[in-house]
Amino acid sequence: MIDFHRHPDQYSHWVLSVDDVIATLTLSVDPQAAAIGEYELKLNSYDIGVDIELADAIRRIRFEYPNTKCVVIDSALDGIFCAGANIQMLAGADHGHKINFCKFTNETRLEIEEASLYSGIRFLAAVRGACTGGGYELALACDHIILIDDKNTAVSLPEVPLLGVLPGTGGLTRLTDKRHLRRDIADVFATKAEGTRGQEALKSKLVDELASPTGFDMAVRDRALKLSGSTARIGGSPAVLPELSIQVTDNRIQYRYVSANFKSQHVDIEISAAENSDWLLTTALELDDLLCRLRFNHTHLGTLLIRTSGSAESVLNHDEALSNPTTHEELETALLWKRTLSRMDLTARTLIAAIEPGSCFVGILFELALAADRSYMLSGIFEDDEDPLPAATMQLSAVNLGVFPMANGISRLASRFWGDSNGLRNAVDTRDTPLVASNAIERGLVTYAPDDLDWEEELRIAIEERSSFSPDALTAMEANHRFAGPETMATKIFARLSAWQNWIFTRPNASGPEGALRLYGTGSRPAYNTDRT
Repeated sequence: MIDFHRHPDQYSHWVLSVDDVIATLTLSVDPQAAAIGEYELKLNSYDIGVDIELADAIRRIRFEYPNTKCVVIDSALDGIFCAGANIQMLAGADHGHKINFCKFTNETRLEIEEASLYSGIRFLAAVRGACTGGGYELALACDHIILIDDKNTAVSLPEVPLLGVLPGTGGLTRLTDKRHLRRDIADVFATKAEGTRGQEALKSKLVDELASPTGFDMAVRDRALKLSGSTARIGGSPAVLPELSIQVTDNRIQYRYVSANFKSQHVDIEISAAENSDWLLTTALELDDLLCRLRFNHTHLGTLLIRTSGSAESVLNHDEALSNPTTHEELETALLWKRTLSRMDLTARTLIAAIEPGSCFVGILFELALAADRSYMLSGIFEDDEDPLPAATMQLSAVNLGVFPMANGISRLASRFWGDSNGLRNAVDTRDTPLVASNAIERGLVTYAPDDLDWEEELRIAIEERSSFSPDALTAMEANHRFAGPETMATKIFARLSAWQNWIFTRPNASGPEGALRLYGTGSRPAYNTDRT
């Protein structure tokens, strides 16, 4: 089982230091601290454990160091920045882990870019030593890349020529869409195993700046200060990330506000509302942690049934801090919800929302229903209850109207009504109005509204039907449906990951007995089937 909760005191691979407005994240991978096997993490190569620490460090900088304006990412290993994803790990991992690993690293790189765009934290890659594959993809996620001009150090994406796969963390897309390389130059670079050095790398826009070996440290310091001066971060009091209370058994994961019960064919997830001042931050952290655990540790359960409970008013009372954050903690909490909801969108699971008496699918929690592939809302009450709760209602608020855009750059509500301006307008007109099932159906805000007699049966049929379909086809179908509308760099990265890398990792040319991943480092060349498919 992979645990996703970290603290800097527990880091094995990264060192975080903070000096005034500049933080430094130094990669110092422990070769013997592999996360899932018995491979050695040579040359600052990484596995999921290294990236979990990086994700935690970025999040902590955002919350706990409000005055930090630039993060320098460098290496403690002489002559090596980062060798990318560990090849022995990839060769030995099962297919699901490979894909989920790539997805997690993509999400972490996107969080770096979001921290720059929304939190005002600039990122500087200080590349002193070989920077290959996923190491260069980490640098590409930064705002600025300084490369040591020592005639030896190169940046490279060697996956195609050496491994028979693609760069798994958005490298190809960032070359063209972020750094604006011409496609022919990108083609040359991505098929050049030895990489590109010095002036050629600068001329090709693969890096932003060169520095001599003797002047490298000073150049990094000067550039970090300039990047810090280019941002007006809100600042304020540090917001310490809470330690999560997690109880894990064979059939249940219990947090403070979030719980997951494992059934034979699905997972029942419940988010409980509370007035507590820590509810927004803690719930986002808990839900994010749960989604990661489900991805990696419970791959056989393909459907998530999402429920909420508690006072709708208590949820709506938190809305102002999300839609109009005025403090450092409020801003970062809102951005954390954005990332957590995005992680849900990108989770290869069927999402079904169950809106019933006692639910509080309002405001931020209605985003969960909008993220769902289907939503069921009980029409009326549970007649057989001795003291039945009032009929369920749902309610849109300001946070549903664009505060939390999806990877496609638009809200989940706009994605739902893509191409239907009247439908979107009719839905938006209900803002701040509690809707019962018949109203929600009329406005297109839920999928089905069964009554008491059919409620359990309809949910059972939906779950069993989903279990009877190919999970591969479902993953592809859901990814197609969820991201209607505009294309962005993020949607390109994840769509190409899902379609191409998912496929390539199953092909004998990469993962077969004579495939490139399995033979890498053995001295033997892979045997490729040269048919194009």
